[in-house]
Formats: sequence, C-alpha cells, structure tokens
Amino acid sequence: MKTFHSYAELAALQGQEVLVTDWLAITQQQINLFAEATGDHQWIHVDPERAAHGPFGATVAHGFLTLSLLAGLMDRSLTIQGVKMGLNYGLNKVRFTAPVPVGSRLRARLRLLETQALDDQGLQMVWQVTMEREGQEKPVCVAETISRVYGGA
Repeated sequence: MKTFHSYAELAALQGQEVLVTDWLAITQQQINLFAEATGDHQWIHVDPERAAHGPFGATVAHGFLTLSLLAGLMDRSLTIQGVKMGLNYGLNKVRFTAPVPVGSRLRARLRLLETQALDDQGLQMVWQVTMEREGQEKPVCVAETISRVYGGA
C-alpha cells in the first residue's frame, strides 16, 4: 500500500509511474459472476469445455471484467490520507490488447498523467493504466482512466 499525506505529494509525481499493484488471480468463479451481473454469457467466457477447443484453449475473462478489476486493485494499493470518498469519473481511452485466460494473474502499472484541484476539497487524476498478465510481454489492457477523490488536502 502506497500512502500519500496530501494531494500535493501525489500531484508532484505527475508524469511518473506511481505504483505497480500486487498480482490478482483470475478465477472461473469471477468470470461466471461477471457474466451473471452483466448478462454476457458468451461461451468463450463461461463454457470451459467448449472454450478448451476454442482459440485460447480455455475460458477467458471479459474485457470489461479486466477493466473493472482496476478499481479494487487501486483501492488496495493507493491511499491518500484524509480522503473520505473516491469515485471513477470516466475513461478517455481503453484497449483490450490480449486475452486473459482463466488462471492468469494480473497486475496494473499506474502512471499519473495529470492532476486537477477541484473546488470542493477534491482532486481529479488522469491515470495511464497498463494491465499486465504474468509471464506475458504484451499487456492485456491499456487504459486512460479518470478518478476523483474528496475530503483530503
């Protein structure tokens, strides 16, 4: 867990890689629960027997599941003292550049591209996120995400 004592301390790292998260294992249960939540039951995600004969040799995580894991990875990896609330504000760019077979382990590299002070004791941050799959050179997802925090200093 990387802890920052103020918005200014974090903002000083603009343009730099701020953190690399811990690895997170991708399970079939996660994939199935995501399929239930979203209604996306495509066989490549939820049918291990059929997917074993498919293009990736196993089921693969939904691209949007991979992207959505970022919120939890960041929450477990980064804290700013005094912040009472954080939220996802949006995305500028997203690309799913490689599959994530079940059993893979992922982590995120976060580079702080931009910060902007908000009037109500908040900070907006634009992050370049590179999701990596253990043992693979090519990232599985590259995104530019915008987040906001409130209540800190």
